[in-house]
Amino acid sequence: MPREKPYLEVADALRVRIKSGEWAVGEKLPSCARIADEYGVGQSVAQRAMERLIIEGLLEGRAGSGTYVRRPRERLRMVRSRHRERRGGSPFRADMREQGKAGTWESRSTARVPAPERIAERLAIEPGDPCVHTRYEFLADGQPVQLSESWEPMSITDGTPIVLPEMGPHAGAGVVERMRSIGVIVDVAVEVPRPARATQEQANLLGISVGDLITEIERTYYTAEGRPVETADITVADVRWEIAYEIGIQHD
Repeated sequence: MPREKPYLEVADALRVRIKSGEWAVGEKLPSCARIADEYGVGQSVAQRAMERLIIEGLLEGRAGSGTYVRRPRERLRMVRSRHRERRGGSPFRADMREQGKAGTWESRSTARVPAPERIAERLAIEPGDPCVHTRYEFLADGQPVQLSESWEPMSITDGTPIVLPEMGPHAGAGVVERMRSIGVIVDVAVEVPRPARATQEQANLLGISVGDLITEIERTYYTAEGRPVETADITVADVRWEIAYEIGIQHD
């Protein structure tokens, strides 16, 4: 018998009870010890079963309080499209406006940060070359939507009005618009989405639970000559947002 089977059986039984409404949304579940006793298993098995349901989004753990039935959340669609970069201003704000929400963000930029090896590889620069590193927290109607960690080589922006993304005459504009203002024409964006589980820090910032599904997007902007001008790691809570890619069809 597989070692995982006992906790999966307990998780299955609890899932049925939750979905049947035995515990209402926001109601606290019995203690781990009580559940273990009820199903004739060890507390570690009961704990693992409850952790499984937390990952699935049915339960949420509250530090120092217990485990509660989680309120179902509306899952909206976030469309990634080449057209989002042609609207001027902030693509994120335009995307949220289409959802009937007010898009805002908070950011923290640091200049002359040495590029880590993985970032240097993505930007086709040498490890240690100076970059502007910016962390973003994007909000819709004041609620967290996505996180982003952006890197721009200072060899491109140093000495220009756009060296700090959220300062100067083009503050709040997207990367494409900002780069265009200094004569750097972004021709293509490459995005690589990957599924992952939320870390403690990501969960805290996104208002979700540790272990929740997230989508991590590695995005890099390139000029027509193939020069990378910015790269970012974007994190989206899968429990709230599904990501759709709009792909244009070119006809001969």
